[in-house]
Amino acid sequence: MTRIKICGIKTEAQAIAAAKAGADFIGLVFAPSPRQVTPETAVKIVAALKKEKPTIEAVGVFVNTDTATVERIAEDCHLDRIQLSGDEPWEYCRDLDRPVIKVMRVSRNNPAERVLKDIEHGMKILNGREARILLDTKSREKYGGTGEAFDWDSARPIARRFPVIIAGGLTPANVSRAIKIISPWGVDVSTGVETRGVKDVKKIRKFIEAVRQTDANA
Repeated sequence: MTRIKICGIKTEAQAIAAAKAGADFIGLVFAPSPRQVTPETAVKIVAALKKEKPTIEAVGVFVNTDTATVERIAEDCHLDRIQLSGDEPWEYCRDLDRPVIKVMRVSRNNPAERVLKDIEHGMKILNGREARILLDTKSREKYGGTGEAFDWDSARPIARRFPVIIAGGLTPANVSRAIKIISPWGVDVSTGVETRGVKDVKKIRKFIEAVRQTDANA
């Protein structure tokens, strides 16, 4: 079954809607972004989320933040996983207590072959620690939430070796095709389920329905 992460959640209502629709993860952005939430808001969102669906996981998204701050926020907000969307080295991942989602960016200047070697190197450093790789589109302006897709065919050799999550430009209309091409461990969406910059419950439902239908027909 393909895991589903709805990222950029900003309110309790959005989190509950994602849980009811069948999401496996929600993402709470603590880095500077239009989707950024404060730890105080995140605490309330996670509490409402767990009350609605105890099994769903809350992922904190950070960009180049010192480990002490990340650990403090993760503890205070009861986060299940930590997503590193910046330029954090693999050694940084090793120093965190919670399971990590490490973002890797694919582009013409950083082809899949180079990304794969980087992941292999990182897994040796982690030495068996749980980690998931999130493949996203490389952008000069943003660390995530670009709404732009990368070449999905290039991700296939990476997905054969490691459990990857695919992000970047996914929508209810194209997520099925991405899954069929890559066979990822999970998919991650933010911009693709928004209307005028706000999470759209109907789009969230359509996205999750598309994923589940693709899995059922596989």
